[in-house]
Amino acid sequence: MNLINKQLNADAQENAAATEAVDLPTATTNAPEVAPVIETAHDDFDWSIDKRNVSHYAEAERVKYDKVYDNTFIQIEDAEIVKGLVVALTKTDVVINIGFKSDGLVSLNEFRDVQGLKVGDEVEVMVVEKEDRLGNLHLSRKSARIFRAWERIVEVHKTGEVVTGTVTSKTKGGLIVDVFGMETFLPGSQIDVKPVTDYDQFVGKTMEFKVVKINETIKNAVVSHKALIESDIEAQRAEIMSKLEKGQVLEGVVKNITDFGAFMDLGGLDGLLYITDISWGRISHPGEVVKMDQKLQVVVLDFDDDKKRISLGLKQLTPHPWDVLPTDLAEGTVVKGKVVNIEDYGAFLEIQPGVEGLVHVSEITWANTPINAKEFFKLGDEHEAKVVTLDKDARKMSLSIKQMSQDPWNTIENKFPENSKHKGLVKNITPYGVFVEMEPGIGGMIHISDLSWLKRFNHPSDYTKVGEQIDIIILSIDKENRKLQLGHKQLEEDPWNALEETFAIGSIHEGTVTRKDDKGALVQLQYGLEGFAPNRHLNKEDGSQVKADETAQFVVIEFDRNEKRIVLSHARIWEQHIAEEKEVAKKEAKAESDNTKKAVKNIQAKVEKSTLGDLGALAEIKAKLQEGEGDTK
Repeated sequence: MNLINKQLNADAQENAAATEAVDLPTATTNAPEVAPVIETAHDDFDWSIDKRNVSHYAEAERVKYDKVYDNTFIQIEDAEIVKGLVVALTKTDVVINIGFKSDGLVSLNEFRDVQGLKVGDEVEVMVVEKEDRLGNLHLSRKSARIFRAWERIVEVHKTGEVVTGTVTSKTKGGLIVDVFGMETFLPGSQIDVKPVTDYDQFVGKTMEFKVVKINETIKNAVVSHKALIESDIEAQRAEIMSKLEKGQVLEGVVKNITDFGAFMDLGGLDGLLYITDISWGRISHPGEVVKMDQKLQVVVLDFDDDKKRISLGLKQLTPHPWDVLPTDLAEGTVVKGKVVNIEDYGAFLEIQPGVEGLVHVSEITWANTPINAKEFFKLGDEHEAKVVTLDKDARKMSLSIKQMSQDPWNTIENKFPENSKHKGLVKNITPYGVFVEMEPGIGGMIHISDLSWLKRFNHPSDYTKVGEQIDIIILSIDKENRKLQLGHKQLEEDPWNALEETFAIGSIHEGTVTRKDDKGALVQLQYGLEGFAPNRHLNKEDGSQVKADETAQFVVIEFDRNEKRIVLSHARIWEQHIAEEKEVAKKEAKAESDNTKKAVKNIQAKVEKSTLGDLGALAEIKAKLQEGEGDTK
């Protein structure tokens, strides 16, 4: 192009010089207007022919020949994919001829994946610009590869074809995979069916993928390796499911253990070994029997083709323990078992794995007192018991612990006669009484009213606690119903007989308020006695009231021996004191008045004649007398 430009410049200069030679001015004279024609040696020169001996074309011919010239080159558009020929290689670029007016340059970096690139090789490139600002043809092999790669990716996404890609790097949330020369995204969740935490181990690996998602707008694609694994697993599942039969024995590997069972890999298909199908005996967790990655023989109990669920069994590979019970196990036999379950109505003892018997609460002790099975039994404890009933067909067995010893109620009068005193253990407390056990199987109840002569309890737990020892006396025996009526306060004489004089009505005692409510207060007195002060009787002289935990003086206003009740008053004390003071003042005033009257009478008797001085004295005495009478009114 530079040579052409130089040649065009030279032609222009030569034509300009010729024009100057023709247009040079000549000298003018006063000659006539019509000059004679002078012939020269170059009059026959053809000015339409330039120095290259090429004739100029008419405009129509020039357009025609320009069109012929242009048709010798291919017609291209921007963003078009074309094939080109490598015509030269430089240190930095590859010169490519695509049959256009000029050759294009492509950076060698875009051919890094091509080994042994040489002149004459055919390559595919994209026309980025037919003519850039410098007039050059702009080509790109990278853009062509990305375009072709996207076409193929779109196609395989439609067909579901498996593609091969190379993991090039790690990124946030996954990996970058080169597929057909284009970068795609592999999410971490789509690498494997198992969770993957170390992404670095996959960088540089070539793997197979499926294109699972594309975005036409931003030319982005998401691939998955997990989908291929799942497809293979699904194919294996379908094959296994087609051959499954109930009762079939398979080998599997424990892949996961939960509270409710163990999941097993049957070679591409998962099955659930439920906790109740692991052992004939009771277990609290599958981990007690099976371990992770353990190989086991299991039997197919059931399966669902639609839901792809398989129920497996392990215990079913061995005979049911009830079917192989020892022949010497019969009613009346003493057995030993472990507590495996506790209910309100009793406990189940496991005699051997899968064989259990029920100890009902009524068979725990000979006593007729309520027994809490959850307090008597503990899981894992071992007990000896006697077989009461045995039904091998129904697979049921009832056991008894109390029948391991003789019934103590047969001779109850000998060891626990009425009015005999004993020590017992508090086994249970109810709102109405305390259940006391003197020995295993023998016990009775102390009613709440028989706990104390002096105190009234809202609940027996205010007096004693479960597990404490307590002294009792046998009040009565009901052998038929296996009941003992017990007492505690009866161990002492009724103190109310002796307290009636001490706490006589009107007597004053010091007491401490222990509890107070809207109705009144409970007052603790000496000898452990309690009295009740109504609310209005708690008033003090200053207008306030006796408070809880405060000690004050109280007067007895009621004493009921039969009802074991003492009614007290604090207000009566100071009210009575005020009344007494008024009475004393009244009596003193009356006495003074009487004395004054006597003095007046004595003076009148002695005076025979009244004088002015006497009259004055009498008037003074009379005034005092009237004043005294006024005070007594």
